[in-house]
Order: sequence, then structure tokens, then C-alpha cells
Amino acid sequence: MRTQHKKYCLDANVLIRAWRDYYAPKFCLDYWEVLNELGAEGRIFLPQMVYEEITRTDDDLTNWLKNSRIAAHKIDGPVTECLKKIYATNPAHENLVDNTRNRSLADPWVIAHALKEDAVVVTKEEKVTAVNTTKIKIPNVCDNMGVRCINDFDFVKELNIQFSCHIP
Repeated sequence: MRTQHKKYCLDANVLIRAWRDYYAPKFCLDYWEVLNELGAEGRIFLPQMVYEEITRTDDDLTNWLKNSRIAAHKIDGPVTECLKKIYATNPAHENLVDNTRNRSLADPWVIAHALKEDAVVVTKEEKVTAVNTTKIKIPNVCDNMGVRCINDFDFVKELNIQFSCHIP
């Protein structure tokens, strides 16, 4: 009997920061190969909005993502219902999107897709804990909605991903 694996819904910043900073393919190609494998197995996915956020820039990450095996899940009726539930649960959830700067547009969809798919959200965002603030981040909303949320380092640990290093 095959065991059912958890699914993980990736936020854009997980790929962008890894590509630019600490898992750049020039020195950590293993990470990107593992992501491709996980994508092929259907264990990780991106909301279509995240895919579009990344691919609107013409760069190496865009080229990699377009050729990757990571699925981009489209918005459908059930995902839209999940989004409505997110906003109905707490009016503060509307502060997840920064409409003045046209930023974080995909954030609510990350959570809505995770709700629909019963997936774990993977993001670089950290929970806002200040009491007198209107700011809210993905981990805050995930907590409110009962969606598990981890960062990419916990993702690597949880999946027991191991990298091999060598001197060329």
C-alpha cells in the first residue's frame, strides 16, 4: 500500500530568495533537481498567481520555472470559495494584500490553494506579532485558518533533503 505524501504549496519568495541567495544553481544544483522531482511526484505546486508573479520577469529563474515539472494550479470554483472563507473568517485578512503598492497579490491565493489541497504552505514570510499594527502576513492568516505554514529551511528538514558538495 502506497502512503499518501503531504503536499506543499510554495510562495514565490521561496524560489526567488533561494535562486538569488543561498541555493543558487551555480553552487547548489541539487536543490533545483529535488524541486523538479517533487514537482513530478505532485508533492509541491505553485498557485497560478505565484507562477505568473515569477515569470513576468525575464531571467534565469523564469526560464528554469517554465521548464520545471512543478505544476501551477489554476484558480477554480473551490479555490475561490476558500478565498471567500479566508476573508469571511477575519476582516484583517484583507490587509494581506498591499493594494497601494500592488504587492502581495498572490498571497491570499497561496493560502486558498493550500486550503483546497490540504497542503502545507512554504514561505519566507514571518508572522507579525506586533499588537498595534494592521500588517498581516501569510503565517498569521495560516494560523487563523488552521493551515500549517513552514519556512523553506523547515521544508528541507521535513523532507530530509540532502545536498552533496564537491570541489570541481
